Amino acid sequence: MPTRYSCLQLLMMLFSPGLPCVQPYTRAKRHTTRTAVQSINMSYPGPGMPVSKRKQKSAFPPNFVHSQDSTHMLMTAIECYHEGIPFAAVHDSFWTLPCHVHRMNEILRQQFVLMYSFDVLKQLKESFEAANPGVMFDDLPSPGKLNINSVKDSKYFFC
Repeated sequence: MPTRYSCLQLLMMLFSPGLPCVQPYTRAKRHTTRTAVQSINMSYPGPGMPVSKRKQKSAFPPNFVHSQDSTHMLMTAIECYHEGIPFAAVHDSFWTLPCHVHRMNEILRQQFVLMYSFDVLKQLKESFEAANPGVMFDDLPSPGKLNINSVKDSKYFFC
């Protein structure tokens, strides 16, 4: 009988470009070393330690969003490369030469639409189910009504 996911096991999934991810958040072993001068507290995750339910829950949303952002950046960088457009990035900021800004803006939007033209949450849930057989996950929310192609014509895209 399937069990409900309870954050008591390591969370495994595939992110957009097909990269596997395991959140390795376990409770830490703690050890205090006392000397004549001081005490030193050390903490380190150990193999076989129980999963940290709190860290699993709190880390997933930002990890997922960062993976989506980095996938979009990678798709944009690859397309810029194919078009001979210089590309530089730090975290979620992208740059190019002024003469290429208009085209890079188009590429950013095209790659965003391409990335979100399929059901990302459905893919994520399927990867959860494949990596965690016998575990039940909640149903997905109903999709909204946004036409993702409207991003191509929106005045503002990235701030």
